[in-house]
Amino acid sequence: MNDSVLNDSVLSEITGPHRYRNAEAMLAHGERVWLRAAESGLLNIQVDHESNDRLIVRETGHEFSLLCSCSYLGLNHHPKIIEGAVSALRKAGTTGLSIAEIRVRLNLLVELEESLRDLYGAPALPGVSCSVLTAGILPLVASGHIGGGGPRVMVFDRFCHFSMAYIKPICGDESLVLSCPHNDLNYLEDICKKYPRVAYVADGAYSMGGRTALEGLLELQNRYGLFLYFDDSHALSIEGPRGEGYVRSNIEMNPLTLIVGSLAKGFGASGGVAMLGSEKDFQFLYRNAGPVTWSQNMDVPAIGACLASADLHRTPELGQLQAKLRHNIDVFDQRFPTRFSGNGLPIRLIEVGDEDLAVRLSEQLFRAGYYCSAVFFPIVARGAAGVRVMLRADFAPERLDNFCDVVESLMVSA
Repeated sequence: MNDSVLNDSVLSEITGPHRYRNAEAMLAHGERVWLRAAESGLLNIQVDHESNDRLIVRETGHEFSLLCSCSYLGLNHHPKIIEGAVSALRKAGTTGLSIAEIRVRLNLLVELEESLRDLYGAPALPGVSCSVLTAGILPLVASGHIGGGGPRVMVFDRFCHFSMAYIKPICGDESLVLSCPHNDLNYLEDICKKYPRVAYVADGAYSMGGRTALEGLLELQNRYGLFLYFDDSHALSIEGPRGEGYVRSNIEMNPLTLIVGSLAKGFGASGGVAMLGSEKDFQFLYRNAGPVTWSQNMDVPAIGACLASADLHRTPELGQLQAKLRHNIDVFDQRFPTRFSGNGLPIRLIEVGDEDLAVRLSEQLFRAGYYCSAVFFPIVARGAAGVRVMLRADFAPERLDNFCDVVESLMVSA
């Protein structure tokens, strides 16, 4: 039987309840704009890399700067980090062991665990990616095996990253799953009053700008025993004296708080890390955290790059790069004030509203030598389309001035 002969009763029988996701509804709108971006040459751009400010399309020779890179400190091409990856290969003599980490893991990985534990002042569990860590850990928060005491109502912030929202159906098999209006502490407190055990899932720094309401969340944690799960990928390395990120640099770790972050953004390497509230959780997750336990482990070059970056985070160079990033953010905010101006984060949205206009602006910027990503539903809400600008410490001041000039001219002519 093919789709063309399925009647309504059969469709009703086999269609899911769509409690936590609805691909049909999402793709019905978003796919059109993705195809429009592809037709405009904004997807699948194949390049040679000389620096973040000089990527070259080999076929045409077109050169451009990358302004949608999450390498906020420019560490993705730092010589020490590249050498760390190469040196680790030579030292280990293998690309990896091809065995689950719970059974056998290289001493290099143990060194990384210890280095990150020291850097962040908490048990630190590395993983292939932040998304893999989230996929393994969140269901265990829902079931109550992390944080203890039985299942928790899982409250996901409406704007939490896709990698966390993607796990809602799995968490929904363990406990009640709810969606919370963005940073709505009143809504969350009402849930805490209604249910004895609640977990809140949110970003520390959001991928479209802005921060979590950390102070109010900590008050709810103290009052109700609220479990807090943060993805702080966009603040890791760029904030804190050792690059601990926004959340970790403003809290004391405890058994009711867990932070995950990407080591492939500001950190400049590859993989992810979970900062844990207890040593018990570290050992438990190594045995039971789904893909963290039974999937591939970090490859040797990634471990070496992470070790080199962790060492760099202990030097004055980190503070110098953070200062350069803050300067570039301030310059951009002076030229293009937004509701997030002055918050110290490197993500800005030039909002235009119309999705086709956002794609056109992104295309025009690319032709002018700057690649910024057009964002539209379901990345942002309908009517809030725009171009996302992601500032970096290694973006030369003269290039930033020129970029701002180009944006101004294009906005006037739009």
